[in-house]
Amino acid sequence: ARLMHWAKATNTPVFIVGHVTKDGAIAGPHTLEHIVDVVLYLEGERFSAYRLLRSAKNRFGSTNEVGVFEMRDQGLVEVSNPSQVFLSQRSRGMIGSVIVPTLEGTRPLLVEIQALTSLTSFGLPRRNANGVDYNRLLMIIAVLTKRVRLSLGNQDIIANVVGGIRVNEPAADLGIALAIASSSRNAKVNPDLVAIGEVGLSGELRAVSQLEKRLAEAAKLGFRSCLLPPLQSGQKLPPEIEPIAVSSLSQALKLGLEG
Repeated sequence: ARLMHWAKATNTPVFIVGHVTKDGAIAGPHTLEHIVDVVLYLEGERFSAYRLLRSAKNRFGSTNEVGVFEMRDQGLVEVSNPSQVFLSQRSRGMIGSVIVPTLEGTRPLLVEIQALTSLTSFGLPRRNANGVDYNRLLMIIAVLTKRVRLSLGNQDIIANVVGGIRVNEPAADLGIALAIASSSRNAKVNPDLVAIGEVGLSGELRAVSQLEKRLAEAAKLGFRSCLLPPLQSGQKLPPEIEPIAVSSLSQALKLGLEG
């Protein structure tokens, strides 16, 4: 309270650095969160050089903006084009690798999702999720097994988002499924293709929000086609990228995998 009164009396910005709980909430009394004007979270994986700056509360602006920074010798440096950085070390034509246009707040971000399937050495196959939601991964595996007849019951499956970024939105479902199928069938994914769409339990593909913004970012980085759910009326997509609309996951795998 003294810091708040002093800041208002002297018109001085004050930064208060605090701890968070395991759930990501501010530790201690929530009075602090109500007093301040802005609450910022600096997030990142432990072994990754990249950090995301998010705003959970902002009395003077939007909470949807996200800043991306890289830890270097001179400190945190802003990443002006995160999509290009995250894809810079990608090899074209890799098996089990799919590019997905995601949204971090209002910022479109292209990330590489990789998957590896391997015959299990134990009785119960393992599932490992790095950067994607574990329960979401289990759901996608179940849909691939039941609806697409992909034999995954004896396979260890590892899903990973390159660069230490976390992707929690359902729009990445199709990319995860395509990466798993690519590894399982040992088939390449078109290197000029991006994939986006939510997968339902019946194997259907559902629309995602802000499709135009996502595809504009993909077109800017040279991608020429996108595997996506059926388009809604009135959507204007970038002319540089060809939409490949599919209604089911099985149809998406037929068109997205080579060979």
